[in-house]
Order: sequence, then C-alpha cells, then structure tokens
Amino acid sequence: MVVQTIGVVGCGQMGAGIAEISLLAGYAVIIYGRNEDLRPACRGRVQQSLQRAVSRGKLEGGEAEKALARLRGVAHLAELAAADLVIECVAEDLALKQSIFRSLDSLLRPEAILASNTSSLSITEIALATRRPDRVLGMHFFNPAPVMRLLELVRGLHTSDETLAIARKVGAYLGKITVTAPDSPGFIVNRLLIPYIVEAIGAYEAGLGEAAVLDASVRLGMGHPLGPLALADLIGLDVTLAIADTLYQSSGNPYFKAPALLRRMVAVGRLGRKTGQGFYQYQR
Repeated sequence: MVVQTIGVVGCGQMGAGIAEISLLAGYAVIIYGRNEDLRPACRGRVQQSLQRAVSRGKLEGGEAEKALARLRGVAHLAELAAADLVIECVAEDLALKQSIFRSLDSLLRPEAILASNTSSLSITEIALATRRPDRVLGMHFFNPAPVMRLLELVRGLHTSDETLAIARKVGAYLGKITVTAPDSPGFIVNRLLIPYIVEAIGAYEAGLGEAAVLDASVRLGMGHPLGPLALADLIGLDVTLAIADTLYQSSGNPYFKAPALLRRMVAVGRLGRKTGQGFYQYQR
C-alpha cells in the first residue's frame, strides 16, 4: 500500500508538528480537532512554523505555500475516511484512545493503518478496540516533531510485518530515524527518561537547588542540551505524570513513582510551556 494522505487526530502541539512534517514530505494531511476554536489555531501554528523556516532560509516561500495548501482541518472523524494512515495524538488516556480507534475502524478503508502517538500505553490494548489489530502500531514522535529526529515504531502483538514496513517507509520520508520498540510500558526512550526526570523533580522538591541551578548543572556537567526540569516543562507535566503513573502501575518499581510536587503542579494547571508556567515561566 502506498501512503498518500495522512490523517492526524488532535490539534495540539504534537498534532500540529506531525502535520507540518507530513506536509513538507509531500503528503496531503487531514487534521481533526473536536474543539472548533483549536482548528484554526492549529493551522496557524503550522503556518507560523513554516514561516519561521522561510525566514531562516531553511525553506522557500513557495514550498511553504504549497505545503499549507495540502492541509485540511475537519470537524468530524468521518472526514478522515480518505486517509491511508491516521496518527492519533490525544491525551494519554487508554479509554479515550480506544474510543477514537473504534470509531476510526468503522470509518476507514480496511487496508488503512491506524497509529497512536502514545508515549507509554499498550498498543496491543489500543488495537483491541478495532477489527484490524494487524494494521495498528505505535508511531511515537518526540517534541518538537519538526526538530527531533527519532521515531519509535511500537509493534503490538498483532502488528503485521507489512504494517511495520509501511510505517518505517513513511518515517524515512518524514526524515526520521526509526527504531522498533517492544510493546512494553514507556517503550525505549521513556523507560529510560522518566526515572531521570522523576529524580530531578524529587531533588528540586527536597531543596537540592533552584530549577535553574539543577538544570545548568546537568547541561554543563553532562553535556545535555536541556536540563531535566526544562525538559519536563517542554514535554508537559501532565504528560510526564501520565507516563510515570503508567510505568509505576505496570511495574511497581519505585524509580517510576511520581513525586508529590509533580502531582500538585498538574492539579493546579501548571503544565509547563503549554500553559505558560511549570518549573519556569514562559511567554504565551
């Protein structure tokens, strides 16, 4: 099967980023958002990102215009029926994802592929909501999607060789380096990353240092481009908490247990860059 049209479910930062790289790779993109106010905002986010690339000399103005012309925002899942591949980018909620996959399964052609951008949830469990589990896999992009080179392809128990091969080919067209990860909580990257962030938040909570001091220590002492607390803000503290909870519940390993401070920050809506305040304050 040749993928020509990519559907994206979710108009947030990840959805917009995946839409953008798909457009630049030459795909037609249909993006779905439930919230009427978010759809134009999503298009605006893609347009602004393309304009920044033009201003930096990384993209010709005509290319940006042609890419944006291939983007269509829709209000109903049924309008994704023309897609060959649909990538879901909604909150880390298994029931929500299964509901979306169940609906998409009844709307799309039998050969269409369904992918989830989940950071930690089981692809096998998500696929159980469909009658095509062999055409379901994880395509875990990293934030920001236009910049980060890695793409984790997560194979569920029923994912076919053909589905994996098609996803790998799409990933190459998107300019990504793909790795195949097992359907294990957190896959590869988050299995390694979350304990690091959890420990950093615990150190901050214990008064080991201010956020800027802890992050600078990691950057300067370990050569990381971003400190763990700034990284948590970038990922989203709600997403970080959801992944930590999934890992802890599935393993019982205390290394994954979310600090009380992280839970309090999420409860009051301090989610990081997306809300303008996390461990740092940001202009929105």
